[in-house]
Amino acid sequence: MGYFVTVEQGVNLYVEDINPGGSKTLVFIHGWPLSHKQFEYQFDVLPSMGYRCIGIDWRGFGKSDKPFSGYTYNRLADDIRMIVDALQLYNFTLLGHSTGGAIAIRYMSRYNGYGVSKLVLVDAAAPTGFSKETADNLLTETLHDRPKMMQGVTDTFFFQYVTGAFSDWFFQMGLEAAGWSTAAVIVLLRDENVHEDVLKITVPTLIIHGVHDKVIPFAQAEELHKKIRNSYLVPFQYSGHGPFWEERDKFNQLLAQFV
Repeated sequence: MGYFVTVEQGVNLYVEDINPGGSKTLVFIHGWPLSHKQFEYQFDVLPSMGYRCIGIDWRGFGKSDKPFSGYTYNRLADDIRMIVDALQLYNFTLLGHSTGGAIAIRYMSRYNGYGVSKLVLVDAAAPTGFSKETADNLLTETLHDRPKMMQGVTDTFFFQYVTGAFSDWFFQMGLEAAGWSTAAVIVLLRDENVHEDVLKITVPTLIIHGVHDKVIPFAQAEELHKKIRNSYLVPFQYSGHGPFWEERDKFNQLLAQFV
């Protein structure tokens, strides 16, 4: 079922809550500039294995409200905390992909991992996000021709072959975001990082990263693995930035085992 949670006055975030009666809970935080829909191929499978799956659209993205401000790691982590409180979640697994991975890391350090028993970082944009050059190019394109920018993101995202129909679906998901929020998060990825936050993580952490990732290089996963004491790194040999789709069977199995 889907519903909205108010995270501050006038800002409501969309939450997709599948199999609310499930034995164990996973909370999914999507990447930029996508939405909870990117995890369709997890939501198709994991609930039938008995898991409760909660997908959150960040402010500015997907079906959530699109305020003009609040696009910092602190505020995005605060939004997650508001949802955790509203749904009274505890002992759950927090999964973040790409920028969602960095938001999850900030949540862990800012709230001492409140409610989280396990962490999964998928091709996380951490400890750093975009280089200045990459960010500035994306920003210019976003503010002049956002569909062209999104087509470029779609084309570099996957290592596996994607059909035209799949590419269209993915492209449209990115365009559901507001232009201003898309741009603001590029600035966030350029100007903020989670170097210090990483050192505060104490829960068991699974790091999944596509070996062929052109968005966030695999070397960053190795750096996270070194810095997070209780972590396991699993390279996905046939994936780029989207192992949740590119090697979905392996991904879902690994997730189920880890949880």
